[in-house]
Amino acid sequence: MQKSAPNPSSRPSENRASVVTVVILTAFATSFSGSSLNLSVPSIASDFSVSASLVGWMVTVYALAVAAFSVPFGRVADITSRKRILMIGIGVFGICCGLSAAAPSFTLLLILRFIQGVAASMIFSTNTAIVISAFPPEHRGRAIGYSLASTYVGLSSGPVIGGILNTHLGWRSIFLLTCLLSLSALALAALRLPADAASSKGRPLDVPGNLLFILFIICFMVGLSRITSGSILPFLMTACGLAAGIVFVIHEARKEDPAVNVRLFKSNIGFGLSNLSAMFNYSVSMALSYLASIYLQMVQGLSSQTAGFIMVCQPVIMAILAPQMGKLSDRISPFKLSSAGMAVSGLGISVFIFVDENTPIPVIMTALFVTGLGFALFSSPNTNAIMSCVQKRDYGVASSLVSTMRTVGQTVGMVIVTLVVTVRLGATPLAKAGPDQILHVIHTCFLIFVCICAIGVFISLQRNKTSD
Repeated sequence: MQKSAPNPSSRPSENRASVVTVVILTAFATSFSGSSLNLSVPSIASDFSVSASLVGWMVTVYALAVAAFSVPFGRVADITSRKRILMIGIGVFGICCGLSAAAPSFTLLLILRFIQGVAASMIFSTNTAIVISAFPPEHRGRAIGYSLASTYVGLSSGPVIGGILNTHLGWRSIFLLTCLLSLSALALAALRLPADAASSKGRPLDVPGNLLFILFIICFMVGLSRITSGSILPFLMTACGLAAGIVFVIHEARKEDPAVNVRLFKSNIGFGLSNLSAMFNYSVSMALSYLASIYLQMVQGLSSQTAGFIMVCQPVIMAILAPQMGKLSDRISPFKLSSAGMAVSGLGISVFIFVDENTPIPVIMTALFVTGLGFALFSSPNTNAIMSCVQKRDYGVASSLVSTMRTVGQTVGMVIVTLVVTVRLGATPLAKAGPDQILHVIHTCFLIFVCICAIGVFISLQRNKTSD
């Protein structure tokens, strides 16, 4: 009997399903790891007999490593193999999570967190690029949506799930969960991800440019995050970072094969403005998650677990709609969709300008729902717009820039919150402030973030004109 010929379309379909599954697992694990430890700070500080402010460096060093190393590893992935860089990143990330769960000292835990951040940068710099390469243009938006939905869910649900795990099983269980997720993703990637060829094989690695970028990000983010400490050192570090950034741009503009093609920001206005919009969007989303949690617990008087269950409506709507909005961006201009998303986000967070102790919980949930809708409408189309502006050989770096904008945006958002707290409360810690004081801080912060959304909409409209 003659054997039937294999279906040529089945293999690509299986590969694409595997790609999406790996991307979902890794995007969630890395984002979750960055946000899930916030409510565990007191427990970790108590276990290791260190101050809560010192424990806060666990979050800082992770974010620093992700932001600083994403672009260098994105270029390395373009030159070598994205699958190889992704698998190394997943493996190192999972191992470090497992070791962190058994860390005997805080110093070792801090070192492991930094290495986790470096490994996460390898994942972030390849995830979107691998998705883009695996799908034809007419189906990329939906695939990107799955990745970004997982990222947003990881960021938003991290405090919720992390708080529950910390309460019932201890903070080490958070690392064990991320370790299991990582090892599952690594096994699937090894078995099912298709081999890939270097898209930029033969192109040199711009070592000076990458080193300048790392110096720029580390100095700028550390300085900016400590700007309210009262010392002159953060201002000097921020200035040093900006100087390194200027030198980086000048250097890259003169290179034939730069680490980042900065000329693209000038020649393709849509690319530059889309990245800037992403930074604005992530600054708002990070601050919303933090301030809404503070409001529900310290003003409404709810437990952290109850507050977490209320806040989960935002990541749920994002997880449901982000893939659909990505799919829609394959048919409708992603520039226009993401502009509408920024406007909807601004509408949702504007509610928090008027909240008080007696605001009904359904009103808060509706505001979170609307904001989640806006984030979903923005994120997938905006990333689709960014990736559509570059050639295949630069997918890794473009994916890395999205990751960098996310991390820098989150830092900027928290810096704005910190500055408002300093101006409004002076030396009084937010945890010891009264409900009226906290409300003043919340109202001021969200007024600023509504203005940021308005600026983002204006920028998006300018971008739309260039894309028409």
